[in-house]
Amino acid sequence: MSTEAWDHTVDLLIVGSGAGAMATAICAHDRGGKVLLIEKTQLYGGSSAMSGGSLWIPNNHLMAAAGVRDSAEDALTYLKAITKGDVPEEKLRVYADTAPVMLKYMSDRAGLRMQSMLTYTDYYPEAPGGKPGGRSVEPEHFDARLLGDEFDRQREAAVQELVVGRMSMTATEAHHMLARHPGWGKLMMGIMIRYYSDIGGRRKGKRDRCLSLGNALMGMLRHALMDRNIPLWLNTPARELVVDNGRVAGMIVEQNGRPTRIGATRGVILAAGGFESSDEMRKQNLPNPTEAAWTTANPGNTGDIIKMGVALGAAVDLMDDAWWTPVTMTPNDFAWLLVVEKSMPGSIMVNKAGKRFTNEAANYNAFGAAFHVEDVSRFEYANLPCWLVFDQNYADRYGFRVASGIEAKGVPDWVVRGDTPAELAERLGIDAAGLTETIERWNAQCAAGSDPDFGRGDSAFDRWWGDPHMKGERRSTLGPLDRGPYYAIEIHSRCLGTKGGPRVDADSRVLSVDGDPIPGLYAAGNAMGSPFGMTYGGAGGTIGPAMVFGFLAGRHIAKH
Repeated sequence: MSTEAWDHTVDLLIVGSGAGAMATAICAHDRGGKVLLIEKTQLYGGSSAMSGGSLWIPNNHLMAAAGVRDSAEDALTYLKAITKGDVPEEKLRVYADTAPVMLKYMSDRAGLRMQSMLTYTDYYPEAPGGKPGGRSVEPEHFDARLLGDEFDRQREAAVQELVVGRMSMTATEAHHMLARHPGWGKLMMGIMIRYYSDIGGRRKGKRDRCLSLGNALMGMLRHALMDRNIPLWLNTPARELVVDNGRVAGMIVEQNGRPTRIGATRGVILAAGGFESSDEMRKQNLPNPTEAAWTTANPGNTGDIIKMGVALGAAVDLMDDAWWTPVTMTPNDFAWLLVVEKSMPGSIMVNKAGKRFTNEAANYNAFGAAFHVEDVSRFEYANLPCWLVFDQNYADRYGFRVASGIEAKGVPDWVVRGDTPAELAERLGIDAAGLTETIERWNAQCAAGSDPDFGRGDSAFDRWWGDPHMKGERRSTLGPLDRGPYYAIEIHSRCLGTKGGPRVDADSRVLSVDGDPIPGLYAAGNAMGSPFGMTYGGAGGTIGPAMVFGFLAGRHIAKH
């Protein structure tokens, strides 16, 4: 296709507006590049804005400042252990080496204000090279008033991340309150006072202008773009990559319903998320049955740019995998992610046979393999749907947070209940003898203080979201179900995003099926095959790589 008569010409065209896209833009701009970001929806931030906003950054400068020891070699050892040979060592090494450099650069030069999550363990802290905390960092609060009108164009946080659907809190604050650490009530009161004392914000609406989590991260990055006068075009979907003499030279996009030709002298980077919101691509690639509605991510992530890369001959990785999570659907069709509830003592997860099938306190991504075990005799998944079962002690001690966001007295009427395990099973339509036997076995294991079946409580990560007030290390997550009535909520498998996309090298260049870089084409974030393979290193294991590989792309583009 002819590359004459471009409507606009830049050095680097970035497709997407999430954390990976903005990290690329900042890095390329600071090295002298003329940069443009395009976003197909009317809101910027993508799934990054809806996320927890944390980054998994080993050996980061915040760890060092807190006296926590780490090294690139420890990080590489850990990544090699958990990826089990599925990811080239070169890619893991460049992540271990570059991640702390990226974070320090963004902190010093782009106003990124992060805080270390010193007690939040790696997801596999007992693996070789694993750490008990500090590698995950999260944004400090950010004042949305610094964005001016751009705040109104930022994608909002997920409701689950807000106190009573309104007030923001960091992950550290959330853990402090949920675990009822000393001073948790004062912290909660402070959040409420801060929110309601923002008179100007309350006049505009209920949205909190003291941002946290993914909204804070994207607020900081958007502010850095504004300081640099880097343009971001909203409502501008990508339509076609333009190739000239074997090199990606630009892209045809749509603006105001009309095609616009944008030349990119140094390259185009695909950074617009995965394909979790595309029914077509999900059915072609992910375990079936599957639907686009079964995601908690950005509805704009329909995989258009992944298909464009494939059309140019890009090799792909991990198209059959996603960042899985267990959720329950509330009566108003809201998908509530189960992070805390499944880890608290006094609860278990069972399948249709009434049997436990996994470590309930494991990280949410680990549930993918357990959920998608096939029952070949019935042509269905053996563990879907499943149920989170808990007793009255659990309800009294922890309340019922699902769909409320705060502790609520009592259990809602829509939750299935029974005076005995057998009665509960009958009302659920699952095996009564199986559930009764499972609870009896579980109670015996709790009395003995260990879970030989699935190892719940063995890892420090299992215990992080548990009840710290229980005596005995594993008892923070191991607790019997021995007081009726018994309750159950139905659990389904959903995803936070897909993992699959074009394969990239250590410079974030898209590779062809022959293994050679496609000139002028880069990818980052969930628009590329995950650099961590099928696993998840720790909190921030999606946005961390998105920003690191975006940073690598920006750095490489500036050299060529």
